[in-house]
Amino acid sequence: MINVGLDIGSRTIKLVVFKDYEMIHQDVRKNSFDNKQITEELLAGIPYDHLTATGYGRHLFDNTPNCSIISEIKAFALGVHSVFPHCRTILDIGGQDTKAISLDARGRMKKFVMNDKCAAGTGRFLEIMANALNYSLSEFGEAAFQADRAEKINNMCTVFAESEVISLLSKGADRSEVARGIHESIVSRAFSQLQKIGLEDDIVFVGGVAFNPAVKKILQDVCRKKILTPDNPQIIGALGCVLYARSQEREN
Repeated sequence: MINVGLDIGSRTIKLVVFKDYEMIHQDVRKNSFDNKQITEELLAGIPYDHLTATGYGRHLFDNTPNCSIISEIKAFALGVHSVFPHCRTILDIGGQDTKAISLDARGRMKKFVMNDKCAAGTGRFLEIMANALNYSLSEFGEAAFQADRAEKINNMCTVFAESEVISLLSKGADRSEVARGIHESIVSRAFSQLQKIGLEDDIVFVGGVAFNPAVKKILQDVCRKKILTPDNPQIIGALGCVLYARSQEREN
């Protein structure tokens, strides 16, 4: 039995392929204005028995034979619980949204909160701020990680924050310290969401922003708890899709 999990996010599309109980393929592609084209490219040449989709673009597979769709909350709960069975709190920072999810001892969702439609504090926000400071994304995280202090950033609205960053630079502020301030503002926003669901160990950080070393380190300092991340934090939603399909197979 070959199961495919597909997480169609706003910035990237993630794919995992399982043959029985073994992952045989995974891929992450940048998204475009044409979700359908990217998913077709990802699936080209992959024969499967069942496909499960989640994410913004999951409804591309509405009414498609041998396909099912699930919410991102369910997908991430299943995916994280399989990697970290003792997880009770999930933070997912993706391209356009941030989700905080509370799990029970069996890995079932108890409570969750999401950011509003504003992209503040998300992967897209980081991309724009990195560009304003003339850093690549990898350089941006490392610069913030190495900075000894932070320039305070007061605005989280992307437009106003960008203007604030440019103003700070024009006054001679250190780039790395501005980068640190941006990262601290992102963590502050995420932490307020985590507080709404209650911080319980283990805490697992997933999504593309989990690759950023500064966000993870600052988050640990603010939470005063160890933060766990899977080897590839981007594919957890797609993994959860496969696990959902398996659970349905066992029930039928």
